[in-house]
Amino acid sequence: MPPAPEHTHHIKIRSTQLEMNPNPAASARQGEDNVEGKLRAAEEQLQQLEQQREELERQKREVESLNVRKREFIGAQAELTDKMSATVTRIDREVIDMKQEIEELEQCRACLASHLGKLEKINPDSWNRDSLATNIERAMTVAEHADDEFSQAADYFSRTRSANIFNGAKARRILSGDFGRQFRNGLAFNLPVIILGGIALIAYLVK
Repeated sequence: MPPAPEHTHHIKIRSTQLEMNPNPAASARQGEDNVEGKLRAAEEQLQQLEQQREELERQKREVESLNVRKREFIGAQAELTDKMSATVTRIDREVIDMKQEIEELEQCRACLASHLGKLEKINPDSWNRDSLATNIERAMTVAEHADDEFSQAADYFSRTRSANIFNGAKARRILSGDFGRQFRNGLAFNLPVIILGGIALIAYLVK
């Protein structure tokens, strides 16, 4: 048998594969570029972190300032609440007292106005001699009653804020007791004599 033919395979190797470092300067420059890129990226990251830190510190200061203002408000709120609550309570009491006093003043006014009307209707000049004693007694009764009411009102309101309404008038009676009654009776009986005596005296002086 003839021998088998031999097959030869030629392996082609690129020159670039055989040259491990064809340009050292370019490789070094490429490495420097990589380092610089990493440094720039790190610096940018540090700058971002610094900005974040500053932002967090700013927010922290803002929160602390707000907390300070909040505490100030809470203190002012408590103080104002206590002060205004006490004042409102006093005003409520004052209003109640004033309303009660106004009602009492209205009643007092009605009473005094009634007595005033009665006093103003009395006209001593219209009294005749026959009914003089009766008219005087009746008039003095009206006056005494009015004076008694006025004195009681002045005494009562002297202890209130309306004391100046009565101009410092003291509780007193114009005529009261046995002396007043005797004086009125004596005046009633002696008034005609006094009047006649006065007329006679005037006539004597005119002559």
